[in-house]
Amino acid sequence: MKQEYEKQAVVFPYDAGASGLIKGYDVYARLVDGILEALYTRYNVRYELYASDDPNSEYWKLLQDDVQSGNPEVEHVARIFDRLEDRTFVYDDDKEQPEYNIHLSIRNNVLAYPSMGVALARVPVFQENGINFQDFVFAASDAQLQAFLGNVRKRQREQNINKVTVFTDRRNGVCREDEPITRAASREEVVLDAAVKREIYRSLDQFFDADRSFYVKYDIPYKRGILLYGHPGNGKTTLVKSIAGSVPGPVVYWQITEYTSSESVNEVFEAAARLAPMVLVIEDIDSMPQEVRSFFLNTLDGATSKEGIFLIGTTNYPDKIDPGLMNRAGRFDRAYEIKMPNEALRLEFLRLRGFSAFAGEEGVGLAARLTGDFSLTQLGELYVSAALEWHENGTADVEQLVRGMRGELDKGRKREWLRDASSTIGFY
Repeated sequence: MKQEYEKQAVVFPYDAGASGLIKGYDVYARLVDGILEALYTRYNVRYELYASDDPNSEYWKLLQDDVQSGNPEVEHVARIFDRLEDRTFVYDDDKEQPEYNIHLSIRNNVLAYPSMGVALARVPVFQENGINFQDFVFAASDAQLQAFLGNVRKRQREQNINKVTVFTDRRNGVCREDEPITRAASREEVVLDAAVKREIYRSLDQFFDADRSFYVKYDIPYKRGILLYGHPGNGKTTLVKSIAGSVPGPVVYWQITEYTSSESVNEVFEAAARLAPMVLVIEDIDSMPQEVRSFFLNTLDGATSKEGIFLIGTTNYPDKIDPGLMNRAGRFDRAYEIKMPNEALRLEFLRLRGFSAFAGEEGVGLAARLTGDFSLTQLGELYVSAALEWHENGTADVEQLVRGMRGELDKGRKREWLRDASSTIGFY
């Protein structure tokens, strides 16, 4: 059926003189009329109210960023309720010198992008248990709204290249946070088997090739997937950080929990598709609840699967991975074991970390030889211990430091600290 957008007859026109016939409608209608009148008074343009069935309303996040940064494209049109706040403050810790930032609130205000013919209002709704909010979207025309939403996608992708969007599944839904890349790891900082490292980065670079000619020429779906598995603390996170800082596209990081559901799977993949081409990292994929796994697999390779996503799954327990995830195009095409570092990799890590500043080059070689069963994280702890001892005493005894760490590691493995009566853990 062809869609018609011409004005049709209204079944129940609002009449201010007959309020109360439908509970709550008169207040709702007065609010909408008031916002429309404020917009017309300000811009001499008739706006209309639109409903959104889109759960990923990124334009609200961009509006908040624009208001906080003082973007001149946003104008304050009107305050909605006179006894509610119209300004707010936030502690901005992303700056070199953290400070409080006072700005307009996106709640209880009508804010407009007049050059685009779009206005947004987060309207307070008074209920017995407190104040909730309802979001309103107004536009001067369908075409202007479509152009605005297209611009939102473009801006969001540009902004997300300098950030990592983190999704965490919680009891009350998906929590989304945009975290700036404060210190991106370079590819040179990734300590990994050379062949594995080369293959992973080659796949990524090929995926983000501007013309996508390889995928087009050979009719390959524009989506890839790799699985990283192995003992914790051996560089999977550093590898992900280096990818976030070195690929020409956004990175989304998704933390699977016991609360992951089909709804959160949909929400994350919808958000990822809007940023394509992009990288989606799924942390602890083995933690996917059993009842969600079939839906997740169908999302990866079904009709609703979106192209332009390079999928990276990580797990410390590959034996718990669903066999259906492996060795099937569109799911995880390759799996790479991130092994415990050998002596050559331990030496590379310690040199990159700057261990020689506390122990000299000879001490670096000695530490690499003595730490045969250390993970990269434990080598990092050795570096910190050596730095602290050197700072206090002017020297660092590598053998003693390694011996002490190994003793603590052995205690942890054997849980001897639970049987040691002289050890105390807790508060008195």
